[in-house]
Amino acid sequence: MQAIRASRLSRRQFLGAASGVPFLTAYHRLAAAERKRVKIRDVQTITMQGASRTYVLVRIVSDDGLYGIGEAYGTPGVGVSEQILSIKPWLVGKDPLEIDALYTDLGVRTKDLSGTRTDGSAHNFLRAASGIEMALWDLAGKVLSVPTSTLLGGKFRNRVRVYDHEAPRNMLDKASCREWAQKIHADPSGFTAHKFGFPRTNPQTDLGRDPGNKQLSTRELIQLRQGFENCREAIGWDHDIIVHCHWEYDLRTSIQIAQAVEAIKPLWFEDPLPVEYSESWKRLVASSNVPICTGENLARREGFKDFILNQGCDILHPDLRNSGGFLETKRIADMAAVFALPMSSHNTGSQVFTYSTCQWAASVRDYIACETITGQGGWMDQVLVLDTPYIKDGFVQVADKPGLGIELNPDIVKAHLATGERWWG
Repeated sequence: MQAIRASRLSRRQFLGAASGVPFLTAYHRLAAAERKRVKIRDVQTITMQGASRTYVLVRIVSDDGLYGIGEAYGTPGVGVSEQILSIKPWLVGKDPLEIDALYTDLGVRTKDLSGTRTDGSAHNFLRAASGIEMALWDLAGKVLSVPTSTLLGGKFRNRVRVYDHEAPRNMLDKASCREWAQKIHADPSGFTAHKFGFPRTNPQTDLGRDPGNKQLSTRELIQLRQGFENCREAIGWDHDIIVHCHWEYDLRTSIQIAQAVEAIKPLWFEDPLPVEYSESWKRLVASSNVPICTGENLARREGFKDFILNQGCDILHPDLRNSGGFLETKRIADMAAVFALPMSSHNTGSQVFTYSTCQWAASVRDYIACETITGQGGWMDQVLVLDTPYIKDGFVQVADKPGLGIELNPDIVKAHLATGERWWG
C-alpha cells in the first residue's frame, strides 16, 4: 500500500511539474509593461558551412529594430531553414513576448495544418520550432533589458562546464595515450572532460565479430576495457572521461560495456541502447554502477516522460534544438528534478548554440556539463564578438548582457556562409 501511495505521489508531483513553471509568473510581470509595444516584423535565416556540418541561424526582427538570434539544427537537419521561413507569415505581426503561447500555438489554423507545429502535428518540425523559440527569448531579453537566464528564473551558476571530443589516436597504445594527455594539458581552452567512443575490430580477423548484430565480441570487450584504462592512467583523475555510443548495442552488451569501464569512473555512459524508451533502459540502469545518460534525440516533455517516470537513465541529455528550445526543456528539467535526475546538454552546434545552451544551463539547478565541438581555436571560435576568452579552464562564462548576450562577427559569418546563402537573406 505504501508503495502504491508513493507511486501516486510521484505521479502527482510529476504532473504538477509538467503543468506550470513558477518563474513564468515573474516573467509575465516583468513583460507586462512592454506587451503590445513591439510586434514581429520579419523572420530570417542564414546557414553557415563548416568542414562537415551546417549551422542554421534564425533572426526574429521586431518593428522597432531589435532582433533576437537563435540556432536551429543544421546537419543533418535537411530543410530546417525552409521550415522556419514557412512559418514566417504566421509569426509576422504577433507580440514577441508571448513566447509560451507562440511556441504552443505555432502555425495554428494555417492552411493544410491540423493542430499546431508543436503538438500532434509536430512531425519533424521541432528542429525549426526550437530555433524560433530560442530567438524569441533572445529578443525578449533585449526588449526587457535583462539576460535570458534572468527570464528563465535566474542563474544558479556564473559559468558552465563544457566538454570536448578529444580522443587518443590509439587508445590501445600507451604511448599514444600519453601523447593525447600531453595535448590536452597544453590546450589553452583547458577542457577537463572528454567524450569519445572505442574502436571496433576487423570482422576479417576477429571471428567473433558480426558487423550486422548489436553485440561486441569477446576480444572487443577486452580491448575496450584496456583502452579506457590506458586513457585513465595517462590523463589522471583530474579529468573526466565520458564513454560514447550511438544507440548501437543490445541490453546485454550495454551491461557488459558498463562493467568493462566501471573501474575508470566515467562521468557517464552515453546512448548505448536504441533511442526510444523501453524496459531495457530501466534494466540497464539497475544493472550498472556507471551513470547512464541519454536524450539528445528526444523531443518535448512527451519524449522524455517515460525515461523520467521509469527512471530509465541517470542523466538526461537533451539537445535544445531537438527538445523544443528553452522553456520546453526547462519544463523537462523541472519534471526530472522531481525524481532527482540531473541534466547535461548535447551540442554539435556553432559558438552561437554553445552560448545559448550555457545561458539556459545557468538557470537549471542540477546541471553537469555542456558538450561543444568548438573551442579548438579555428574560425568556429570567432563567430561571436566576445569581451572575454571564449572557453577558459573548461568553462564558458555566462553573459550578463540583455538576451543571450551575443553579437555575431559579420566578417567571419559571411566568410563561411553555405553555397547560395546571403547575409540574412
